[in-house]
Amino acid sequence: MSHRTFLMLAIALLMFPQIAQTLFSPALGDIGRAFDVGPQVAAQTLSVYFLAFAFGVVTWGRVCDRIGRRPSMLAGLAIYAVACVLGFSVRSFNGLLMTQVLAAFGAAVGSVVTQTLLRDRFRGTELAQVFSLVGMALAASPAIGLFSGASLVQGFGYRGVLVALLLLASILWIWSWRNLPETRPSQLTSVGLFATMGDMLRDPGIWRSALWIASFNVALFSYYSLGPFQFERLGLSGEWFGYSGVMLALASGFGAWFNKKLLQIGCRPLQLIRLAALTGLLGGIGVWLLQAHVWFVLPMLLVVLAFGMAIPNILGAALRNYTDRLGTAGALLGLFYYLLIGVGLMLAAWSQALGETLMICNLLALSLAIRAKNAFV
Repeated sequence: MSHRTFLMLAIALLMFPQIAQTLFSPALGDIGRAFDVGPQVAAQTLSVYFLAFAFGVVTWGRVCDRIGRRPSMLAGLAIYAVACVLGFSVRSFNGLLMTQVLAAFGAAVGSVVTQTLLRDRFRGTELAQVFSLVGMALAASPAIGLFSGASLVQGFGYRGVLVALLLLASILWIWSWRNLPETRPSQLTSVGLFATMGDMLRDPGIWRSALWIASFNVALFSYYSLGPFQFERLGLSGEWFGYSGVMLALASGFGAWFNKKLLQIGCRPLQLIRLAALTGLLGGIGVWLLQAHVWFVLPMLLVVLAFGMAIPNILGAALRNYTDRLGTAGALLGLFYYLLIGVGLMLAAWSQALGETLMICNLLALSLAIRAKNAFV
């Protein structure tokens, strides 16, 4: 399998969880109407998704160290497809939440196993640059998800979104079955899950990485969970929410591209994380000031730009001390930060306060970056 084909498949698999999340976001309003639940309840769908995703991450990370990267990926995509099929038949909101739990568990394979595949093949600065390249591709995910999701909901309701997700999972399963290589090292150190967890819980760098990743993700995904209702309050249709995804994708892509260029000229990752947190904080203040107008989308561009800059640097170095157990360590790191993301999004859904959520997340990220001094992750 060529280097280029491998990266294309890896990028597609990494995009899958994010596309699945953003494709579902425009359906929240229709879900609320279909099951007669309010915005606060409907927005909890994404919170539940992330919490289930966290447990999926730790499961698939452990499994891919035991049975291999390829069979784990095929099993996770198959579970996601089954969850989509079950979603057509539910008759209650709680039933829909249960199918989202199963879907999130399956989708987690696209995150942790694909990151493990990349860490199997790349190291150090090369890995950070690969994650920057991946970040530029991932920038298209919000545009694809929000725009496609809004169009599908407009024509077919939330069930149209489920059909699209089922087709996407099926295509990725076939592509992976035909082309995904097995990259698990033949001599893999057998380190217990709980032993690794103990090491990571005592590692301040791991906690800092998890809090950084959670902060930037909650800032990004709070827009996807609260944005549809914000547009409704301003009297705008769901299509406008979909169009905003195109603008956000451009900003995120620019952030990842800008980060790659700055790395190439010698900027340190910690400097870039600090710059990203400050940029996101300015964006959050702007969203808070403009929340009564549709122009709040413009400062939101700074928030997603910050996401595109920060995440590649954090992911590239987070597990540099755990190369002998990348699947298990990646799973546990994912468990830590996805639990934090789920709790953060639950609080954001409860508050229905987008601007305040963005400011708190970026203040936390900036505080961590300042306290890190010359240490990194």
